Amino acid sequence: MKKVLVTGGTGLVGKALEEVIKQQQPKDDEWYFAGSKDADLKDLIATQALFDKVKPTHVIHLAAMVGGLFHNMNNNLDFLRHNLLINDHVLQTAHEHKCTKVVSCLSTCIFPDKTTYPIDETMVHNGPPHPSNYGYSYAKRLIDIQNHAYHDKYGHSFTSVIPCNIFGPHDNYQPEVSHVIPGMIYRMHKLINEEEPDKPESEKVFTVYGSGKPLRQFIYSLDLAELMIWVLRNYESVEPIVLSVDEQQEVTIYEVAEAIAKAFDFKGKLVCDVSKADGQYKKTASNAKLRSLLPEYKFTEFDKAIKSSVEWFKNNFDQARK
Repeated sequence: MKKVLVTGGTGLVGKALEEVIKQQQPKDDEWYFAGSKDADLKDLIATQALFDKVKPTHVIHLAAMVGGLFHNMNNNLDFLRHNLLINDHVLQTAHEHKCTKVVSCLSTCIFPDKTTYPIDETMVHNGPPHPSNYGYSYAKRLIDIQNHAYHDKYGHSFTSVIPCNIFGPHDNYQPEVSHVIPGMIYRMHKLINEEEPDKPESEKVFTVYGSGKPLRQFIYSLDLAELMIWVLRNYESVEPIVLSVDEQQEVTIYEVAEAIAKAFDFKGKLVCDVSKADGQYKKTASNAKLRSLLPEYKFTEFDKAIKSSVEWFKNNFDQARK
């Protein structure tokens, strides 16, 4: 009988895991989804108390201080310190509780800024990350170092996944901290429903921050949840694995805006504000390792996933994080 503790269990990926587990109804697993109200993982004693209460055999470690480009740019020290504490407390406490397996969540944004593309699992430590988010990146990279150290000293099965940009229901839509897709969904909903009420929608202008040209791979949160459950059950290496859509599914930020406008049936115009920062131009990731292990996996179509995400936001507007 597996007892799985999910840290960060009330966030975007945690809620997706909860939804997929509900659908799968596994007979041999018991899942506990812990949020910030259950424990402040920056506090070692609180972390130990959570593990004492849940008594997990397995951990999916999602908890982190996260945010979009502008939030990272202004708070690198906080992103570094908070995430170092959280990660160290979770991994050490999992070790003390003799957990069979820990799967931690990294991100493609931690890869070197100057690199060749596509990036893969072997390239995480090949150079400094982009200066906009170095605090978050170095803290996340150290999870991979810790995983290897726990494996070398104790033989532990502590591993990590590296997803591309994640989006879906239960995202964080707060303008000052949101990632690109929830940020756009929030702003477009506000433009359509609240701003300039006397102006016809066809005359309204939605602003895309930056040039709209940067390229990104986006993974729907429910797809990522399915893949993380597969990693927990079947992936036996300490080496990280990229969980990303295929390279040909990469889209520009402007195309993201177009997909969101289509999902809202927005009648107005899209305009790029080139005075805003673009961040990295691209960070194309190779999912060759994943495809070698799961060649038949079908990702949700981007437009369909965007439509579902927009519908969720509209239907759950009052309780969405915003």
